[in-house]
Amino acid sequence: MVNQLVTNLVEALKNIPPEWAIFLISMVPILELRGGLIAAALLKVPILRAIPICLIGNLIPVPFILWFITPIFTWLKKTKVFRPMVEKLEERSLGKSDRIRKYEFWGLFLFVGIPLPGTGAWTGSLIASLLNIKFKKAFPAVCLGLLLATTIMCVFTYLIPALF
Repeated sequence: MVNQLVTNLVEALKNIPPEWAIFLISMVPILELRGGLIAAALLKVPILRAIPICLIGNLIPVPFILWFITPIFTWLKKTKVFRPMVEKLEERSLGKSDRIRKYEFWGLFLFVGIPLPGTGAWTGSLIASLLNIKFKKAFPAVCLGLLLATTIMCVFTYLIPALF
């Protein structure tokens, strides 16, 4: 699914420089850094150029999610239109929060760092915010998790294909 989304986005963004394309893809929820690195490999962006671009793109939304998502959700839940959507998003996110709740920093680090469907900086930050994990603990965990995810994704998008 991620590969197809990335391929479609790469095609849609073909008229902008590849670096901007991977930056924007890395900012998109669901795709995030994983999608950005896949797109970078497809667009033949060198790995040492792709890594910082994708990391920065994925990190930009994180502080805003950690600081502002809870008050935004509280406000949105006061409306009939958005309440069901917000409650479903909270329920879905908190359904993935067992290990984060139990281990906090290390749980969040692994949740963000192991690139599986439904994990990543956006969801990890949302869960951290909903669990009231302090910014000074959540932000470093997300940053380190992104470094782990970067390492894993670089192996799958650059190293393994280069071997074959």
